[in-house]
Amino acid sequence: MVDCRKVKKIFRVVGLKGSGAFVNFGKEIPKQAQQFLTRLDEIENHSGTEIALFEPKRDANHLEGHYYVGVIVNETLKEVPVGMDYIETTQAYVTTRGKMINIDTLHKHLLKWADHQDYKRDFESYIVETYHPLENGDEEVEIYIPIHI
Repeated sequence: MVDCRKVKKIFRVVGLKGSGAFVNFGKEIPKQAQQFLTRLDEIENHSGTEIALFEPKRDANHLEGHYYVGVIVNETLKEVPVGMDYIETTQAYVTTRGKMINIDTLHKHLLKWADHQDYKRDFESYIVETYHPLENGDEEVEIYIPIHI
């Protein structure tokens, strides 16, 4: 059973912005994340936790969107490396966590759960995923879908 819950959370992120067709996000984002990681040592006070923020797909005609791949930082940054952005977002989310290989199922389950709880999605705020490597080489993902309170 997947554990879903509602949280209010602040994310402080330094990252690289990318954009493209939503259908290509699955391929493009890991590629951009790899590029980002080569520059990790330029960022002060980072937590080591990788993160991605996605513009939500609002409807069937919304084909292109933007995203950020980056790292969580521990405090507000004064200086950001060239070509990167600092984003700070405070938001209510529904969230769940599970194995990376099950990411599509986790998203579907979380959306269904939120619907059953009568939470309304916030399509103006970013969907957030944080990535957590496990000792055995697997990876877990924590998904945060923004909602209205």
